[in-house]
Amino acid sequence: MVGTILNGAAIVLGGIFGLASKKQLSLAHQTALKILLGAFTVYAGLSATWKGLSGSFPQILKQLGIVVLALTLGNLLGKLLRIQKGMNHLGQYARLKISAARPENPQRINDGFVTGSILFCVAPLAYLGSLQDGLTGDFKALAVKAVMDGLATMAFVTTFGWGITLSVVPVLACQGTLTLLATLLRPGLENHTLLGSVQATNGLLIFCVSLIIFELKKIHLADYLPSLAVAPLLTWLLR
Repeated sequence: MVGTILNGAAIVLGGIFGLASKKQLSLAHQTALKILLGAFTVYAGLSATWKGLSGSFPQILKQLGIVVLALTLGNLLGKLLRIQKGMNHLGQYARLKISAARPENPQRINDGFVTGSILFCVAPLAYLGSLQDGLTGDFKALAVKAVMDGLATMAFVTTFGWGITLSVVPVLACQGTLTLLATLLRPGLENHTLLGSVQATNGLLIFCVSLIIFELKKIHLADYLPSLAVAPLLTWLLR
């Protein structure tokens, strides 16, 4: 739960600093922070994948093969379920709210809550980070999300007012629930030696977030989320 608490604190602090300073970060500072976040995300993802692999060199190669197959099949399943398209629709709704937002709008508090809830809860990193935190206690991915959400809150609070900070409630509820569920699943995965496959797959997906941060490649990351269920299933079947 450490990562989720950190994320919630970052949203609240971002709102406080945004209302107090009413100044945005300079372009140079934004670029530097973006590079640091991207580099840290690379580390968080690859380190999680490495910890999920074990055994001899042939065994590690087999595990990597299962991860790649899980990502491929998971992506196909995600496209069939139209997960990314569903999230894109929510994102478009949030963007419409942002573009139509005006400081004098009497509904801006409610709009800020709705917009923040969508932006902060629907992001794939919310699911990947919460899962990682619950399964292994590793909250580095959620630390990255905390910084991103805090900066977004600072940017939007001047338009939406303190309503954007109210989105901390659904963030804590959603991510906290996912983390607790992952914690409950952990003993079963460990007992059947399936935890490593989930961790390795999750780590590679977290690494892909860095490609998005650096704007190197547009990845429909949400469509890959079913891979986290496919990976342990393949590991069980291919023993």
